[in-house]
Amino acid sequence: MTLHGQGGFKFQNWARTYGSSPELYFQPTSVEEIKEILDLARQRSKRVKVVGGGHSPSDIACTDDFMVQMGKMNKILKVDEEKRQVMVEAGILLSDLNVELSKSGLALANLGAVSDVAAAGVIGTGTHNTGIKHGILPTQVVALTLLTASGEILECSESINAEIFQAARLHLGCLGVVLTITFQCVPEFYLLETTFPSTLQEVLDNLDSHLRRSEYFRFLWFPHSENVSVIYQDHTNKPPSSSANWFWDYAAGYYLLEFLLWISTFLPSLVCWINRFFFWLLFKGKVEHVDLSYKIFNYECRFRQHVQDWAIPIEKTKGALLELKAVLENNPKVVAHYPVEVRFARGDDILLSPCFQRDSCYMNIIMYRPYGKDVPRLDYWLAYESIMKKAGGRPHWAKAHTCTRKDFEKMYPSFRKFCTIREELDPTGMFLNTYLEKVFY
Repeated sequence: MTLHGQGGFKFQNWARTYGSSPELYFQPTSVEEIKEILDLARQRSKRVKVVGGGHSPSDIACTDDFMVQMGKMNKILKVDEEKRQVMVEAGILLSDLNVELSKSGLALANLGAVSDVAAAGVIGTGTHNTGIKHGILPTQVVALTLLTASGEILECSESINAEIFQAARLHLGCLGVVLTITFQCVPEFYLLETTFPSTLQEVLDNLDSHLRRSEYFRFLWFPHSENVSVIYQDHTNKPPSSSANWFWDYAAGYYLLEFLLWISTFLPSLVCWINRFFFWLLFKGKVEHVDLSYKIFNYECRFRQHVQDWAIPIEKTKGALLELKAVLENNPKVVAHYPVEVRFARGDDILLSPCFQRDSCYMNIIMYRPYGKDVPRLDYWLAYESIMKKAGGRPHWAKAHTCTRKDFEKMYPSFRKFCTIREELDPTGMFLNTYLEKVFY
């Protein structure tokens, strides 16, 4: 078999905030090809970075050595309708998996906001959505197969290689090449999404009752104001329908917003007005929307952006948000785009899960890049990180952060256990890159 590695390829993530120029770029179609790539990497002392959809807003997927893009290994291998489980190749995009599951009357119980992402990348970075009864997406994985640096294929589940399984469900791309994943599914279902306005004080004072009232509850806070948009998503038997308005959501919510944010790069004080204006324009009324679950879970990420997203113990939600609000009030020069998105997830036992052994609140902050233009964000970023660290937070693995091994050892009770497993599976560090060196060294 002759390997076809492409030279001169330039990789960029979706937000165009990080990129790299791998020496060789591969798109394998079989396990044998991947084994040959690893052999070649060993011969030439090269590192290997496996990528999927390239959606991570950090440099976790970047490398100057060998890049392996799994997009051609995207088949559904088996649907077990009795157990409601599906076995897929690691490179399948969730957008394709959702449609195929629907044909079998099945669905994933929870999904992130974006589905143009590969299955192995979704679990490898700990993608999450919201709902206190639901864990992060890797908790839906019941088995996987892993090709290690030595060329060995490991089957992993709760009953086979159980310790490796608890590490590999959130693998950071550093344990080997994930080949297949088996997801636990549920019967296909429809969701009713109800969006209505509230205030930050009301939502924080009644957090427990909101969490009880809706299975998939999240809210958007509009910085520099008290405004909040509450979003409930719940199972329904109603037929698909929507009271949303294309013109306002796209013409105003996309094109007008991007233009005004671009102007605000010259007049930063405009951001406070923009946040209030768009709340009034798009979020002041009650809106209902019924559709298949995956069509409700997925939503428009608008345009390119910088984001940070940390998980803190759920009981720290109110204090952390009020502290962030106070920082913005006390420092008028620090501006924050809307929204601060607040979501919730159940605790789990996955070694490097941000929700390891605790129910968590994810607090996602954003700074858009209108027409690709960078907006000053350092003061906002550092203030947010400091609040998150003080609250015992753990950063989302796919997103940019400033943490190092010393931080992770404090954050994760099982960090050293994960390191031991990684060193056993990849003693020469074949699957490391600059991002992962900061994590492990």
